[in-house]
Amino acid sequence: MGTRSREGIWGGQVRAAKMNAEHARQRAIEAAKLRVRQMARAWSLRMEGYGGPAQPSPTIGQCLNGGLGWLDVECNRCKTRASLPLDAIRRPRDTPIWKLEAALKCRSCRKGRYAPPVHMIKLTATQEITSYQWVHPDEER
Repeated sequence: MGTRSREGIWGGQVRAAKMNAEHARQRAIEAAKLRVRQMARAWSLRMEGYGGPAQPSPTIGQCLNGGLGWLDVECNRCKTRASLPLDAIRRPRDTPIWKLEAALKCRSCRKGRYAPPVHMIKLTATQEITSYQWVHPDEER
Protein backbone atom coordinates (compact mmCIF):
# COMPACT_ATOMS: atom_id res chain seq x y z
CA MET A 1 0.00 0.00 0.00
CA GLY A 2 1.58 3.23 -1.19
CA THR A 3 0.98 6.78 -0.15
CA ARG A 4 0.52 9.72 -2.40
CA SER A 5 3.39 12.14 -2.80
CA ARG A 6 3.20 15.73 -1.73
CA GLU A 7 3.22 16.74 -5.39
CA GLY A 8 0.16 14.66 -5.99
CA ILE A 9 -1.63 16.11 -2.97
CA TRP A 10 -0.67 19.78 -3.20
CA GLY A 11 0.56 20.21 -6.80
CA GLY A 12 -2.76 21.28 -8.27
CA GLN A 13 -3.38 23.88 -5.59
CA VAL A 14 0.14 25.28 -5.92
CA ARG A 15 -0.19 25.59 -9.72
CA ALA A 16 -3.61 27.25 -9.34
CA ALA A 17 -2.20 29.70 -6.80
CA LYS A 18 0.66 30.59 -9.18
CA MET A 19 -1.78 31.17 -12.04
CA ASN A 20 -3.99 33.35 -9.82
CA ALA A 21 -0.98 35.35 -8.65
CA GLU A 22 0.17 35.91 -12.25
CA HIS A 23 -3.33 36.99 -13.28
CA ALA A 24 -3.52 39.40 -10.31
CA ARG A 25 -0.10 40.82 -11.24
CA GLN A 26 -1.27 41.48 -14.82
CA ARG A 27 -4.44 43.17 -13.54
CA ALA A 28 -2.37 45.33 -11.17
CA ILE A 29 -0.09 46.42 -14.03
CA GLU A 30 -3.09 47.35 -16.18
CA ALA A 31 -4.70 49.19 -13.25
CA ALA A 32 -1.49 51.15 -12.67
CA LYS A 33 -1.33 52.11 -16.36
CA LEU A 34 -4.96 53.20 -16.26
CA ARG A 35 -4.34 55.27 -13.11
CA VAL A 36 -1.34 57.00 -14.69
CA ARG A 37 -3.25 57.61 -17.93
CA GLN A 38 -6.18 59.14 -16.05
CA MET A 39 -3.90 61.27 -13.87
CA ALA A 40 -2.10 62.62 -16.95
CA ARG A 41 -5.42 63.20 -18.71
CA ALA A 42 -6.78 65.11 -15.70
CA TRP A 43 -3.67 67.32 -15.67
CA SER A 44 -4.03 67.89 -19.40
CA LEU A 45 -7.69 68.88 -19.08
CA ARG A 46 -6.86 71.20 -16.17
CA MET A 47 -4.16 72.90 -18.25
CA GLU A 48 -6.35 73.18 -21.35
CA GLY A 49 -9.50 74.27 -19.57
CA TYR A 50 -8.23 76.49 -16.77
CA GLY A 51 -4.69 77.28 -17.91
CA GLY A 52 -3.22 75.73 -14.79
CA PRO A 53 -2.05 75.16 -12.18
CA ALA A 54 0.86 73.26 -13.66
CA GLN A 55 1.84 71.71 -10.33
CA PRO A 56 1.54 68.86 -9.49
CA SER A 57 2.02 67.28 -12.86
CA PRO A 58 2.79 63.77 -14.08
CA THR A 59 6.33 62.85 -15.03
CA ILE A 60 7.57 62.31 -18.57
CA GLY A 61 7.73 58.56 -17.96
CA GLN A 62 4.19 58.44 -16.60
CA CYS A 63 2.87 60.29 -19.65
CA LEU A 64 4.69 57.94 -22.02
CA ASN A 65 3.49 54.85 -20.11
CA GLY A 66 -0.04 56.25 -20.10
CA GLY A 67 -0.02 56.66 -23.88
CA LEU A 68 0.21 60.46 -23.97
CA GLY A 69 3.41 61.10 -25.92
CA TRP A 70 2.94 64.67 -27.22
CA LEU A 71 2.95 68.01 -25.42
CA ASP A 72 1.18 70.94 -27.10
CA VAL A 73 2.69 74.37 -26.35
CA GLU A 74 1.95 77.94 -27.45
CA CYS A 75 4.21 81.01 -27.62
CA ASN A 76 3.20 83.83 -25.30
CA ARG A 77 4.08 86.50 -27.87
CA CYS A 78 3.27 85.29 -31.41
CA LYS A 79 0.73 82.58 -30.42
CA THR A 80 2.52 79.95 -32.55
CA ARG A 81 1.51 76.45 -31.47
CA ALA A 82 3.63 73.32 -31.65
CA SER A 83 3.44 69.65 -30.64
CA LEU A 84 6.56 68.28 -28.98
CA PRO A 85 7.27 64.53 -28.71
CA LEU A 86 7.97 63.67 -25.08
CA ASP A 87 10.22 60.74 -26.00
CA ALA A 88 12.60 63.15 -27.81
CA ILE A 89 13.04 65.45 -24.80
CA ARG A 90 16.46 64.94 -23.27
CA ARG A 91 15.53 64.84 -19.61
CA PRO A 92 15.28 61.98 -17.12
CA ARG A 93 11.96 60.16 -17.29
CA ASP A 94 11.17 61.09 -13.68
CA THR A 95 11.15 64.83 -14.51
CA PRO A 96 7.73 66.41 -13.92
CA ILE A 97 6.17 68.03 -16.99
CA TRP A 98 5.88 71.45 -15.33
CA LYS A 99 9.68 71.69 -15.05
CA LEU A 100 9.97 71.65 -18.85
CA GLU A 101 8.12 74.95 -19.26
CA ALA A 102 11.09 77.10 -18.23
CA ALA A 103 13.35 75.45 -20.81
CA LEU A 104 10.92 75.70 -23.74
CA LYS A 105 11.37 78.80 -25.92
CA CYS A 106 9.77 80.02 -29.16
CA ARG A 107 11.97 79.72 -32.24
CA SER A 108 9.63 81.70 -34.48
CA CYS A 109 9.99 85.08 -32.80
CA ARG A 110 13.52 84.79 -31.41
CA LYS A 111 15.38 88.13 -31.37
CA GLY A 112 19.11 87.71 -30.95
CA ARG A 113 19.75 85.95 -27.68
CA TYR A 114 16.24 86.47 -26.35
CA ALA A 115 13.50 83.97 -27.09
CA PRO A 116 10.10 84.43 -25.47
CA PRO A 117 8.78 81.66 -23.25
CA VAL A 118 5.96 79.32 -24.17
CA HIS A 119 3.15 77.91 -22.05
CA MET A 120 1.88 74.36 -22.03
CA ILE A 121 -1.59 73.66 -23.37
CA LYS A 122 -2.25 69.92 -23.08
CA LEU A 123 -0.97 66.36 -23.48
CA THR A 124 -2.12 64.29 -26.44
CA ALA A 125 -1.68 60.73 -27.65
CA THR A 126 -0.93 61.77 -31.24
CA GLN A 127 0.54 64.81 -32.92
CA GLU A 128 -2.39 67.19 -33.37
CA ILE A 129 -0.57 70.26 -34.58
CA THR A 130 1.17 69.72 -37.90
CA SER A 131 4.76 70.73 -38.20
CA TYR A 132 5.79 73.79 -40.18
CA GLN A 133 5.85 73.04 -43.91
CA TRP A 134 9.00 74.46 -45.42
CA VAL A 135 8.64 75.75 -48.98
CA HIS A 136 11.62 76.46 -51.21
CA PRO A 137 11.78 80.16 -52.21
CA ASP A 138 11.88 79.28 -55.94
CA GLU A 139 8.71 77.21 -55.77
CA GLU A 140 5.22 78.57 -56.26
CA ARG A 141 3.07 78.70 -53.17
